[in-house]
Amino acid sequence: MSVVSAEGVHFDAEISLLIVGAGASGLVAALAARDAGVEVVVLERDLVPSGSTALSSGMIPACETRIQQENNVTDSVQIMAADIIKKARGDTDPSMVDVMCRNSGPAIDWLTEHHGLDLTLVEGFLYPGHSQLRMHAPPSRSGADLMRGLVSAAERAEIDILGGAHVTQIFADAEACIKGVKITRPDDTTELIGCSALILACNGFGGNANMLRTHIPDMRDALYFGHPGNQGDAITWGQSLGGATQHLGSYQGHGSVAHPHGILISWALMMEGGVQINREGVRFSNELDGYSEQARRVLSQPGGIAWNLFDGRLRDLVSGFEDFKQAEAHGAVLKAGTVEELGAKINVPLTELRATLDRINHLASTGEKDEFDRDFTTSSTLIPPYYAVKVTGSLFHTQGGLKVDSNARIVTEEGGVLPNLFASGGAACGVSGPEDWGYLSGNGLLSAVALGRVAGQSAAKLVGK
Repeated sequence: MSVVSAEGVHFDAEISLLIVGAGASGLVAALAARDAGVEVVVLERDLVPSGSTALSSGMIPACETRIQQENNVTDSVQIMAADIIKKARGDTDPSMVDVMCRNSGPAIDWLTEHHGLDLTLVEGFLYPGHSQLRMHAPPSRSGADLMRGLVSAAERAEIDILGGAHVTQIFADAEACIKGVKITRPDDTTELIGCSALILACNGFGGNANMLRTHIPDMRDALYFGHPGNQGDAITWGQSLGGATQHLGSYQGHGSVAHPHGILISWALMMEGGVQINREGVRFSNELDGYSEQARRVLSQPGGIAWNLFDGRLRDLVSGFEDFKQAEAHGAVLKAGTVEELGAKINVPLTELRATLDRINHLASTGEKDEFDRDFTTSSTLIPPYYAVKVTGSLFHTQGGLKVDSNARIVTEEGGVLPNLFASGGAACGVSGPEDWGYLSGNGLLSAVALGRVAGQSAAKLVGK
């Protein structure tokens, strides 16, 4: 993957706007550009668009949406921004937080009202760090369904998505102005496509072992729950052109992926009273801190695994989630009528398991905080039947990337901007700060959708001049 001189290059075709990556970010950008009347083509290395979006729960945080208003939820740009900044411990760019939050509500309203996406407000619980109900998702709570909705919207808008089109070179002139790309097909044939502007929407570098060793060594051997095509190409291209990067050590982890099934188990179980124990039958953290930082904690336990413990009330809470349905169908969810049966099924010491359950029920009834500073007063006690899922920690996607301005243009090391190159989603630096603990639930899709729309609008304005 390289950036090469465009001098003397003759392109097979010319398109006003090219977008690399047909995940949520690329498709949202394409819809925005198409709405502005610009000719756009999306280049996707896979034969069928999927990416990390399809592996997610499809939940997009947004404020001041019509869906929130219909559900009597009071939220604002200021409230949402404060939640993001607090989770990142103040170590994030407040101007970019404002850009993302300010564009989140209009993006959701536009997707639902103008492009027919079926999104509903996720109710019944708050994810760690969110002070208001603001997650918008397909009824199935499935990223695969979110992708299906976006692809259908792109088809209705007559947007061309070229599958099996792996971008392997970018052509630029001496002023770092992008002139076009080279794509390689599965049969090794190649095409050269010229463009007036280019949007990089091809996620981060979670699938690149060498980049992980350099920037996120703690997760280099962790289960990677993202798309293997996330090789950091956008970052490499941007840097070659003088683009700046930021917070490359930032990432979203997850401490609740069913093992060995590889199915995401919703963190709503923890937020509403569930707990995690290790093989010794004891808890090891405050589960309410967040599922991202929990990945490292789970991986540090014996064997790198933990058990999610919950009861029938909590099982009913997530029973409508598509991922949870799959987990049950694959036998990942174990059920036990008694503590003794539970201990036998998950093979942990009965004495420690009983003490753990007694302890959390005591905390829930008395209002005391535990040794990890978790407050159980908002949770009901866990009662039979009990449920358990064996889980491990995983890396979902990187949060650092190319530094962009409020128009999603890539910022150079000198503080300027590249002439016609934009980035959004995982290709751009997000708002999660420098580490895993700064990730607020949904920050990845926030960047994909809110910043993706900004990128599409900005690129359309540039090429329309």
